[in-house]
Amino acid sequence: MADESNKERVDRELIELLNELRVALPGVQVLFAFLLIVPFSNGYSRMTAGQKDVFFATFVCTALATAFLIAPSANHRILFRQRDKERLLRRSNTQAIAGLAFLALSTVGAAALITDVIFGSLSAGLTAGGVAGVLLVLWFVAPIYRRITTQGDSEPS
Repeated sequence: MADESNKERVDRELIELLNELRVALPGVQVLFAFLLIVPFSNGYSRMTAGQKDVFFATFVCTALATAFLIAPSANHRILFRQRDKERLLRRSNTQAIAGLAFLALSTVGAAALITDVIFGSLSAGLTAGGVAGVLLVLWFVAPIYRRITTQGDSEPS
């Protein structure tokens, strides 16, 4: 890859990004579908005001995750052949990271809500904290740490 041109690198990186989004999107879609049916189920009326607040926040975060994670594909289609792939790639990367952040919040909210309904608020808090910690480390802290500690490496991404 060291001998690829800038155009070839940008093309490859954009394809890699769009392929990575294909991994995240099914999870977001399943979570969104689950959240869409909750208000219409029998148990929704038995939820506390706090549980409904967590549900709504999770629903909004899932909708935003969906928007941000699909945006790169939509932008790629609309900006097709505009000869501005580098800018598209940078914007799409930012959108994907924002989408992952909202997906993390959605996942934590869903875990908290389900745990609260089943076991109560103490367990919900512990579960949400544990899930948040794992997602934070795996999705953000570890890669950012790796990026910072290898700043001088010239290895292609």
